[in-house]
Amino acid sequence: MADQGDYDRVRRPGIRIPPRLLIAGFIALITVVGYFANSSKNTLTGRTQHIAITPEQEVALGLQSAPEMARQFGGLSADRQATGRVQKIGSALVRSLPAEATAYPFEYHLLADPKTVNAFALPGGQIFITEALYSRLESDGQLAGVLGHETGHVLARHSAAQMAKSQLTQGLAQAVGVAASDSAQGAQNAAQIAQAVGGFINLKYGRDDEIEADLLGLRFMQAAGYDPRSMVRVMEILQEASGGSGGGKPEFMSTHPDPGHRIERIKAWIQETFPGGVPSGLAK
Repeated sequence: MADQGDYDRVRRPGIRIPPRLLIAGFIALITVVGYFANSSKNTLTGRTQHIAITPEQEVALGLQSAPEMARQFGGLSADRQATGRVQKIGSALVRSLPAEATAYPFEYHLLADPKTVNAFALPGGQIFITEALYSRLESDGQLAGVLGHETGHVLARHSAAQMAKSQLTQGLAQAVGVAASDSAQGAQNAAQIAQAVGGFINLKYGRDDEIEADLLGLRFMQAAGYDPRSMVRVMEILQEASGGSGGGKPEFMSTHPDPGHRIERIKAWIQETFPGGVPSGLAK
């Protein structure tokens, strides 16, 4: 006959799950489900992306952010001739873009910063290049390559996708922190580890995005009448800026993959696209 102890063990089998783990699991589940529920196919790239905002919201976000971004780089350039050249080449690119571009009112800006070698795109079509990078470029074709690359980021919706990934990793980091909340130090360490892992994930996809933007930029500049081979020289200029004296690694290089690797991808694209040679008459 079973004693009282045996009876208690039968009534209370298994291991009790701490409430913090249940809460952490719920946070992680909601975060992951929310991320994957917002998916759409980009008709330009053919990729399925997880994005939580609409193109209209991207445009609004970019317009709202543009003044502050310009201020961080010394404001807009006072060089009217150079500004006009940036806008002229940007307009040429826009006129040759595919139908998917119609949702975005592109604007191209030259920033006054003479030291920071950089170019970037905000969501929705606000595109910037600094005087420091502009002054290193040697031709209209090279400028078209840089602006085409940034235009590629917008149409591939890379910023919106990165925002969604950031929300995913932040949510998972929060879940890890809750799960480890039996001690304050444990929660902090776990959250830091989770955020670091998330950072590596985002960096990987960010580098993939840069390569995709290169290839889109090549398409756009060639359609607008510029020689895609000019982009090879852009990569060489970035390599020179990276190794030059007094400046160190340019800001453009902090997120963009190594130019040497990108040169090989660019040359391969040109060879595949124009096996009989690049058409004559394109602006270099």
